[in-house]
Amino acid sequence: QVQLVESGGDSVQAGGSLRLSCAASGSIFSINIMGWYRQAPGKQRELVARVTSGGGTNYADSVKGRFTISRDNAKNTVYLQLNSLKPEDTAVYYCNVEAFTSSGYVERWGQGTLVTVSS
Repeated sequence: QVQLVESGGDSVQAGGSLRLSCAASGSIFSINIMGWYRQAPGKQRELVARVTSGGGTNYADSVKGRFTISRDNAKNTVYLQLNSLKPEDTAVYYCNVEAFTSSGYVERWGQGTLVTVSS
């Protein structure tokens, strides 16, 4: 089993910053991909950013230059630094992890953390 615990969501004004964290635990041998997705009201879930075990990253065009994803492999934790926040960034942010575990290769989602940006 893999458990993900997210934190960091909050309400901020436009232009503000937040840092999201997601810690993975359980019977994990190694984590391949760690990422963040978001879902705004009435919209589909979309990729925000992800980072591979080798450190390669990719970002949604809408967040490039404002958000930064990073990971601490020793802590099995992924971070998302959100800067220059805009009202359109308001969404529930979900952590996503793909890992090799005692049960094989699994994909897990976090419970979501709400980011609200007011104008």
